[in-house]
Amino acid sequence: MTELEKIINIAWENKDQVSPDSDKNLKDTINQIIEDLDSGKVRVAEKVNSKWITHQHIKKAIMLSFRTHGMETLTGPYSAWHDKAHLLKGKTAEWTKKDFEKAGFRMVPNSPVRKGSFVGKNAVLMPCYVNIGAYIDEGTMIDTFARAGSCCQIGKNCHISAGSGVGGVLEPAQALPTIIEDNVFLGAMSEVVEGVIVEEGSVLSMGMYIGQSTKIVNRKTGEITYGKIPAYSVVVPGSLPDKNNPSAPSLSCAVIIKQVDEKTRSKTSINDLLRD
Repeated sequence: MTELEKIINIAWENKDQVSPDSDKNLKDTINQIIEDLDSGKVRVAEKVNSKWITHQHIKKAIMLSFRTHGMETLTGPYSAWHDKAHLLKGKTAEWTKKDFEKAGFRMVPNSPVRKGSFVGKNAVLMPCYVNIGAYIDEGTMIDTFARAGSCCQIGKNCHISAGSGVGGVLEPAQALPTIIEDNVFLGAMSEVVEGVIVEEGSVLSMGMYIGQSTKIVNRKTGEITYGKIPAYSVVVPGSLPDKNNPSAPSLSCAVIIKQVDEKTRSKTSINDLLRD
């Protein structure tokens, strides 16, 4: 355990006493972690030996930052905002053209991106929302009115379509955030939340709603799983009847209609994949 982790973990055990008047060393440590998140030097979760792990002390630092910073007001030409001081101005506040060129991503107007989130090179942010702790990797598009929740991890070359949400998981500290791996297509008006993992190359149809309690049904095998979409799956909304009471309402589920290899995924259009 690093000295930084020790400082955060000790503060976490006494978090009710943490405030803007706390020890300068603690506040500096928390602020440094937020800066490191912002630059991509650290991230809330990462894949190690094919398994996603959560860096709990980083999530704790984010939550503690809400205690070490007071509220401030920002007044604009058409409204005013009132929020924690370190988050009131966004990630790119006071950036110059050179700053954007160095960061290498495109960000259109009306795209709130909070301090402590990372956006990789060649990413495109349409009018969307990116919360603290989120990690948006290279080449990914967050489309119009889409949302990247706190601490979510979105991989390379993904498309998070218009109106979709990748849910934030800030508490509890040990919980894995919602994860979208590389080359995933998330259809319009979909929601993936509660720490669900969508593995590489998967295609989710529009209107998908997947949480930890959502049944994920492989139509070919009949297998039912929870919490993870396997790599290169093609998924559409479905429903399951109650086996014990056929007259009862059916419950929604996610249906894997097929799984394709990487070569097929790269050469086939999204619409063709979703046609059964």
